[in-house]
Amino acid sequence: MKITETVDMIIESSGLDTGKALDYAENIPLDELLEMARQVKDRCCPLKFDTCSIVNAKSGRCSEDCKWCAQSARFRTGVHEYPLLAPEKLLEAAQACKSKGIGRFSIVTSGKRLNRSEIDGICRAAELIGRECGIYLCLSGGLLDEADMRRLKDSGIMRYHCNLETAPSYFGRLCTTHSQHQKIETLRAAEKAGMEICSGGIIGMGETMAQRIEMAALLRSLGVESVPVNILSPIKGSALESQPLISEEEILRTVAVFRLMMPRAYLRFAGGRARLSEETIMTALKTGINAAIIGDMLTTVGADVSADMDRIRLAGYEMP
Repeated sequence: MKITETVDMIIESSGLDTGKALDYAENIPLDELLEMARQVKDRCCPLKFDTCSIVNAKSGRCSEDCKWCAQSARFRTGVHEYPLLAPEKLLEAAQACKSKGIGRFSIVTSGKRLNRSEIDGICRAAELIGRECGIYLCLSGGLLDEADMRRLKDSGIMRYHCNLETAPSYFGRLCTTHSQHQKIETLRAAEKAGMEICSGGIIGMGETMAQRIEMAALLRSLGVESVPVNILSPIKGSALESQPLISEEEILRTVAVFRLMMPRAYLRFAGGRARLSEETIMTALKTGINAAIIGDMLTTVGADVSADMDRIRLAGYEMP
């Protein structure tokens, strides 16, 4: 079957099923796989690239045992620890984000979930940012319920983020203090409250390609349209500090098959891409990635904002 005919089939079917996705990921030559992904992206995704920036609004001291994370209190990673930032500090960060032409601002906090006092603080910050800055607001605040989500939505939070992180079949090997089901319930609570949802994961934590595809299938079934794609950056002191890095070809294959499975999603380059070659970054942008977190990540260095903007334009996108 010719590539164009295969692409027609993928689009008509609203994405590859898991069996075909694994076959394509493992057996189709890389250049052909990337060309399929490029054609699907070009036909299904808007030209406008979606950008966001995050602020680490509460750092460290997390009770959970997520093996990939620098912020767990169970590991000695040397991460900077501090409580929730004041609303005025979050406003400053939001204004800096908007001044650089970034479309969304996401408040991210460590811990299993925000407590009542912290939710009050986030609501005050959201209201202040809404009055003084007007940028689109997102939040990643852990495992919250529908009542919490409604309060946050009323204060101005428009999108909620909670990563699935990995496949259901692999999650329990990486975290035992909460379940992936709790994450799914959190996303459903956000939707019931009227928020958009954002959820993705980390590749390179020892999972198989089949398990990445399993995660993508679950994200698709949940109707997630913003999918962060993180690449593990092994952090000294964490449980995955010695995890071997996956190859750039494997990263490109993963991005391509995600695009073939989720033709219209915003696949969002997130943490870990700083180690990639310029060629790989540009290839990913042209063939599958159509969104990104711009600037530094939570506990690792990201990419220079102006350099990212240049890459995005060079890849043929329009800025918001």
